Amino acid sequence: QVQLVESGGGLVQAGGSLRLSCAASGRTFSTHAVGWFRQAPGKEREFLAGISRSGLNTYYRDSVKGRFTFSRDNAKNTVYLQMNSLKPEDTAVYYCAAAVSRSVVAVPTSIREYDYWGQGTQVSISS
Repeated sequence: QVQLVESGGGLVQAGGSLRLSCAASGRTFSTHAVGWFRQAPGKEREFLAGISRSGLNTYYRDSVKGRFTFSRDNAKNTVYLQMNSLKPEDTAVYYCAAAVSRSVVAVPTSIREYDYWGQGTQVSISS
């Protein structure tokens, strides 16, 4: 089992920045790829970004490329999502998820590939 706890959400104005953190406990975090997802009211949960268990590879949804940066610190069992140039359409609950991964470079991108989920953190962007 891996327990995930997100933090860092909040309310900011458009154009602002936030940094989300996801702290893991339980099984060895370095054996898991990690992803960030978000879910806006009335919409399906969508993949935003993923990082391989080694941290060498990342993958981003087109709408956040160039604005969001995903990093991980396996020594601290923590991943980070730096979000810049935020837009009102980024408003959603943001979830961290972990996937058991045999590959050190693979980045899972679909919900069904992820085994563990955090409780989510609210991000609200005002116009």
